Amino acid sequence: MDLVLWTLTMTLAVVVGLFVLLVSGVICTVFTESVLPPGIQGPGKLRLIYGLQVAIGTLGNIAQNLGLGPQVTVVRYICTKVLRRKSKKETGLIIQDIQFDGVPVRVYQQRSASAEKRRGILFFHGGGWMFGSIDEYDHLCQYIAKETESTVVSVEYRLAPEYRYPTQFEDCLNATLHFLKTAGDYGVDRTRIVVCGDSAGGNLAAAVCLRVTSMKESLDLPSLCAQVLIYPALQMVDFNLPSYQQNQYVPLLFRTRMIFFFLQYLNGDMSFVEEVLSGHHLPVEIKTNYRRWLKPDLIPAKFQVGGHKPNLALTHDDEVYNLVKPSLEPTFAPLLASDTAIGRLPPAYILTCEFDVLRDDGLLFKKRLEDNGVPVSWYHVQDGFHGIISFFDNGYLTFSSGRQAVDNIVSFLIDI
Repeated sequence: MDLVLWTLTMTLAVVVGLFVLLVSGVICTVFTESVLPPGIQGPGKLRLIYGLQVAIGTLGNIAQNLGLGPQVTVVRYICTKVLRRKSKKETGLIIQDIQFDGVPVRVYQQRSASAEKRRGILFFHGGGWMFGSIDEYDHLCQYIAKETESTVVSVEYRLAPEYRYPTQFEDCLNATLHFLKTAGDYGVDRTRIVVCGDSAGGNLAAAVCLRVTSMKESLDLPSLCAQVLIYPALQMVDFNLPSYQQNQYVPLLFRTRMIFFFLQYLNGDMSFVEEVLSGHHLPVEIKTNYRRWLKPDLIPAKFQVGGHKPNLALTHDDEVYNLVKPSLEPTFAPLLASDTAIGRLPPAYILTCEFDVLRDDGLLFKKRLEDNGVPVSWYHVQDGFHGIISFFDNGYLTFSSGRQAVDNIVSFLIDI
């Protein structure tokens, strides 16, 4: 009996000790590796969310070291099965999980009848092409479907590292083409279909829009009605734009983390992160060519505070360049599409956040669209951070600016 009691006591002591170490490590990381600038909304809540993010990553790493599975798999499981908020199904919606041309999707349809065919919205979730799911975005998609009285299709595209570019893009494209062809089966007007996505999903929405626009005549397809891009990631040429420098340590997306996601999406080779960060991954002539679309001078002056330091890399690594060449394709980096391709795009809605490394990608794409005659509705969250719309209705962890941003998106969709 004494031996059993001693064993239980020691086990409890070890568990408590490990828990204390984990919490101490998370607190240390949160306060030493991140910066919360003045003016950002809810700094206390944001630190809590970032701390949870760090803790989940740490648990995933521990599980991997113990042979329980890859870190990415464990993190996905915790986010989807343990932490995901259970959405209460809206009574006014019919929700079903089906497949569009082999791609899993979740379709949200209105129960009430309509005299006219409805608007259709394809939603591509964020998560750095590695994380996220239709389950995690279920509450948001229900809200959009209900408030806009639209049919929403949330796409469960395959993820890295199991699948690399262009798999994610192709899944979203195939689901979109299928919906365009079968919209009538869901009571949707084929001429009122919108593509929408946040972060990596914004990248996929822009890429799909470019491809569908170029294909529509040959496939006898209607044009997409609009593209809704929520803090999209649109290029891998320059990680030294003002927003990348100003917000490089601002949660929930650090500059180095964005490079990690891009490389995982591209080919999974993390050996040249430093070359990409410093700008040595591309020849000078390539960067000079794209500078007409990427230079900081194209960004409004009010976003260039803080002493921006331009990228002065004058050399490159040929081996690295050969590995990253696909990152220059418009379906990987929509911001690099030709003027002709940009000019054919439908009206756009672009949402940016002040304290987000991807802010300037959105601002530069906005300018490219406007310069080529494409109407743009722009909404800037002055006190927002990357990922804020995911906290539009999360109890204590709700951010009012996230709710206002989602409602602004809804207003745009209702008006088109």
